[in-house]
Amino acid sequence: MLDDLTLREVFHFRVSLLGAISVITLSILSLIVLLSVLIVYTPLRNILPGYSASLRQQLIQESARVDSLQSDLAIQRQYLDVIKQLTAGDIQSDSVQSLDSLQRIERTQIAEQRNEATDAFMAQYEQKEKDRLLLFDNALPTGVRRLYRPVRGTIVQPARPDLHIYGVTIHTTKNENVLASTRGTILSVERMEDNTFSLILQDGVYVTIYRHVGKALKQQGAQVEGGESIGLTDGDHDIIIELWDGGKFVNPEEVIVW
Repeated sequence: MLDDLTLREVFHFRVSLLGAISVITLSILSLIVLLSVLIVYTPLRNILPGYSASLRQQLIQESARVDSLQSDLAIQRQYLDVIKQLTAGDIQSDSVQSLDSLQRIERTQIAEQRNEATDAFMAQYEQKEKDRLLLFDNALPTGVRRLYRPVRGTIVQPARPDLHIYGVTIHTTKNENVLASTRGTILSVERMEDNTFSLILQDGVYVTIYRHVGKALKQQGAQVEGGESIGLTDGDHDIIIELWDGGKFVNPEEVIVW
C-alpha cells in the first residue's frame, strides 16, 4: 500500500496458499474452542438436544430433595418440642409414639414393598434369633431383667466409666441383626455424620442406646418386643451398646452374656 502524497510504501503483506490455509485453520479452531467454552460453562448448552432432558431430570431430583428436607425438618421440630416437654416433665416419655409422621410411614412402606412372604420370613427369622440369643432361662432371679444380646460379635472395647466410656464396642460382620435388648419404645432414630444411625430404646426408666447401626429397620415411636430386629450392621463400623437404668450407668457385660 502506497501513500498518495509521497508515493512511498506504507506497508505490504504477501498472500500465499499456505498462509491462507493457516489463517483459515486457526480461525476454525478458535471458533470451535469458543463454542466449546460457551457450551460447557454457560446455560447455552440447555438449548442443545439432549441437555434439556438432563436439566429437567435434575430439577425433578432437586424438587424431591427439597420436599424431603421440608418433611424431615417438620419432624425434627416436633421431636425437639417433645424433648422440651419431656425435660420439663409435662408429658410421659412413652407418648412419643405420636411423633410418627404419616408421610414418613407412607414413604417407608412404598420403599420397602414388603409382601406376605417377606413378613413371614422376617417373623420366622426373628423367632430363631430370639431362641438363639435369649440369655436367661425362665427361672430368673427376682430383680433381674430378661435381656437379649443386642448383636452377635466380639467385644473389642469394654465400658470404662472412669474414662467416660459408657458403652461396650462390639466388632461384627456385615448384615448382622441388631436386636432389641428388651421390649419397649424406639425413643429416637438419628442419622449420624458417618451415615450410620443411633437408636434409643426405652422401657420405663430402662434405656438401651445403639450407636453406629448401619441400617435402621424401625421408625421413631415404634413398639418392639425383646429380641426383635431393629437394625442391621454395615460391617464397616463397630456397634456401641449403652445401658442405663433410671439414669444410672449399667455395664452391659454384667447383665448380658455375649
